[in-house]
Amino acid sequence: MRRRDTILALLALGAAAGSAAAVAQPAKPPRRIATLDDSNKRGRARGWAAFRKRLEELGYVAGKGYVIEDRWASGQAERLPALAAELVALKPDVIVTAGTPSALAAKQATSSISIVSIGASDPVKAGPVKSFARPEGNLTGFSSVAINIAGKWLELLREIAPQAKSITLLTHTDNPVAMQIFRDLQEKAKPLGLAVRVFDGRNHSNVERAFDTMARERVDALIVTASGVLLEQRHQIVAAAARQRIPAVYGRRDYPEAGGLMSYAADYDALFPRAADYAHRILQGAKPSELPFEMASAFKLVLNLKAANALGLKIPESVRVRVDEVIQ
Repeated sequence: MRRRDTILALLALGAAAGSAAAVAQPAKPPRRIATLDDSNKRGRARGWAAFRKRLEELGYVAGKGYVIEDRWASGQAERLPALAAELVALKPDVIVTAGTPSALAAKQATSSISIVSIGASDPVKAGPVKSFARPEGNLTGFSSVAINIAGKWLELLREIAPQAKSITLLTHTDNPVAMQIFRDLQEKAKPLGLAVRVFDGRNHSNVERAFDTMARERVDALIVTASGVLLEQRHQIVAAAARQRIPAVYGRRDYPEAGGLMSYAADYDALFPRAADYAHRILQGAKPSELPFEMASAFKLVLNLKAANALGLKIPESVRVRVDEVIQ
């Protein structure tokens, strides 16, 4: 009997010791996710909120399952290399970038930390990946621009402003993909007898100079690309276009939301949850080279009817039937 009691006591002690050891085991530290954005917090608030929501749907609890170290260039692209270096020094588990310049800066800063890019216009032409199907290296993600986006913008302008002979492209001229869009636009416009000029819109003074020149030269129409660097100036751009009564097509829905005429663009916000899926897979052990760089497949035409009426434009039926959303 005593022997049995002794054995039971030893088993109880062992169980208690095991339980104490289990309790004493430190909890796993949260996964560290770094984010780099060439815009500002307001400009992409919806997208990053969707990113965090998707992480939580995947089982990550903010502060416990993951922490985010974010850096914002607020339209100052020249700050991106230093911000990227700051993030790399923190040794995160994965870096998630928004915009082509941010992706390029992160890629320059590290070849070992995995990077998921959101909205890089054409990563193959820009250089950070070898191909969409097989990115190779440490970067993958989601592109926001269709191959023929310049042609789509030009087609819309010709339908809403058929009398236009001169077009200005407002973009971030340090972005190699933006300049490729400019060259594509020139190529498509030339046979139609249309002249295209490009101006940089990375800050308020550049936008002001661009519109001063447009007023002097009596430019007929405007295209504004999807560059995140321009988002900080969107209200200034929309107001100047309205003041000069210039019909404009924008590469982001943020512009018609701010009072601009129309946008034809990828559903940019929808890319953020998909980026969270890729980040999750990388945190589970996948390599960026194993995840294809996907091109956006869903594009929306958004029309601001109030802006159209203010410009005295009669939107043709051929455009109206393609509109996905009308802002009154």
